[in-house]
Amino acid sequence: MRLFETADYSIISRRKIGYFISGTLIIISLLAIFGRGLQYGIDFRGGIEIIVEFEEPASVDEFRSDLTEPLGVMPEIRRLGVGRDLLIRIDTDLPTSEVQSIIMTTAGATFPNNPANIVQTENVGPSFADDLRNAALMSIIFALIVIFLYILIRFKKWSYSAGAVAALAHDVIITLGVFTVLHGIVPFSLDINQALIAAFLTIVGYSLNDTVVVFDRIRENLLIFKTEDFEKTVNRSINNTLSRTVVTSLTTLFVVTILFIFGGDVLKGLSFALIIGVLLGTYSSIFVASAMLVDLQQKTRKNIA
Repeated sequence: MRLFETADYSIISRRKIGYFISGTLIIISLLAIFGRGLQYGIDFRGGIEIIVEFEEPASVDEFRSDLTEPLGVMPEIRRLGVGRDLLIRIDTDLPTSEVQSIIMTTAGATFPNNPANIVQTENVGPSFADDLRNAALMSIIFALIVIFLYILIRFKKWSYSAGAVAALAHDVIITLGVFTVLHGIVPFSLDINQALIAAFLTIVGYSLNDTVVVFDRIRENLLIFKTEDFEKTVNRSINNTLSRTVVTSLTTLFVVTILFIFGGDVLKGLSFALIIGVLLGTYSSIFVASAMLVDLQQKTRKNIA
């Protein structure tokens, strides 16, 4: 994009505006998370899993729509194997036998010319759900710790690690906040499930990639412009990588937006998280990671002096 080939924007000097925006979003997100609570899916709160085998592939969206009213909740349904099997997950207080009866009755009414039968039924207990939730939380925390060490080894300064991890935590917290605030408002599921955990880890990876690109250019420019003020070098580096950052973000955003529009209800939550993650990852690599790097470097130098 030629618009950014000779970019010379004063970004770092306005970093306090970024701090204000990020701080406000984080406070709102934390208030929503601790006030309303995270809205977990069946993976993390327990429920019933039923696999239904059809003679011919059946419409997931149509079956989900028809099952919602008799069950009293919207079930999670996804296709398995070659397409004839559907995995149905339901969080309900109804007895398993009654749920099975509702599913078979609805299947017969929705697809009268497509015979179906239940091939497997399992109950996801609360203890298993708790273990899964704790494992998901630990996977995110472990990822942040490993990333901190990776950045520390690569750039030899803890300020780089602190800036990168702060940006990643910023992205995850705000994404969780958006999901909590919008849960029950938007016409698709925003439950926190295993797919969403995968999306959060993907967001972490995407944001980290953007941040490392900027940090690499900062390190290169520090060797070229040795007498230049650090803040000015960081600002120069952001402008140098702005074209690459914007083009990469736009192309990624285009793909996940297509997935959101045409991917069906099952993928809407996942793709929505990725859309937010791409936007936040692009923003945080500049206004959080790089901005914090400047302030931490300045504070370190003052302490040494």
